[in-house]
Amino acid sequence: MAEGAAPILSVRNLKTYFHQDEGVVRAVDGASFDLHPGQTLGIVGESGCGKSVTARSILQIVERPGRIESGEIWLQRGHDNGHADPIDLTTLDPGSQEMRAIRGGEIALIFQEPMTSFSAFHTVGNQIVEAIRLHSDLGRRAARQRAIELLHMVGIPRPERRIDEYSFELSGGLRQRVMIAMALSSGPRILIADEPTTALDVTTQAQILDLLRQLQEEQDLAVILITHDMGVIAEMADDVVVMYLGREVEKGSVDEIFHTPKHPYTKALLRSIPSILAPPRTKLATIAGSIPHPYDRPAGCPFHPRCPEFMPGTCDQAAPSLLPQGHAREVGCFLYGGR
Repeated sequence: MAEGAAPILSVRNLKTYFHQDEGVVRAVDGASFDLHPGQTLGIVGESGCGKSVTARSILQIVERPGRIESGEIWLQRGHDNGHADPIDLTTLDPGSQEMRAIRGGEIALIFQEPMTSFSAFHTVGNQIVEAIRLHSDLGRRAARQRAIELLHMVGIPRPERRIDEYSFELSGGLRQRVMIAMALSSGPRILIADEPTTALDVTTQAQILDLLRQLQEEQDLAVILITHDMGVIAEMADDVVVMYLGREVEKGSVDEIFHTPKHPYTKALLRSIPSILAPPRTKLATIAGSIPHPYDRPAGCPFHPRCPEFMPGTCDQAAPSLLPQGHAREVGCFLYGGR
């Protein structure tokens, strides 16, 4: 990441809600962060904390009845498309030609489970070729050759043969590699990886993470890495956003988050990581309780029912705001002011 470089993506006070008969689910409730060229930004939290909805909001693919209520998503367009000024993606119609060009062309998404993302009725090659031709003027033969090159680039053996196979004929690791190849097919500048290794064994997971790191360096990609695995965050991220129940609770560099965590939720996540230094038969630390039902959000700080440092009369009365704690570090907890 270039020192002092302007962010390629800026999210400001993003709120994405799902309006249902039972009530309103505030899946994302005020997220704000910057992504710089060449940077890996990790977004971490338990399942149901709003990480994936944040990614889908950026790409304007939130499923109904969800919708972006408010906020801004500023994308610095590439100079080769004639747009030097940033554009607020929330002002674009999700089905517009401009948004479709950005989706895949400038911002690509790697889904959590590639098996559900590929069509079982078309070869993986046909699907990559379709993605290439959607964002370029290449003919079918040239697009097929480009697809073979992409499959080779992501480490798929015998790509000339694999290109004509179906997704169900591939292993989980190969399917994820094909998904990465498809995501990179149009030369995006931002890659969003949504739990890219969750369904993989640890060996294949390490290979995929190494591949993502290599491709990022070769193509100068800015990466948003969404995961619940703090170990993956430690290995891959430069900066970290910790989310809980749709809200950001802590932001900072990966070194600050891991070496001097401040929010009780961040501390609890780190305590739950297994350690090779722990004595044998030591039970893993767990976070007390569970994430509240989205229709029954607690008053005040959303984490207070599970928090070991809960302060009655304070934490259950109002939600804390994110406050600066040094350079580029913010924490949303009454332990650090804001009362």
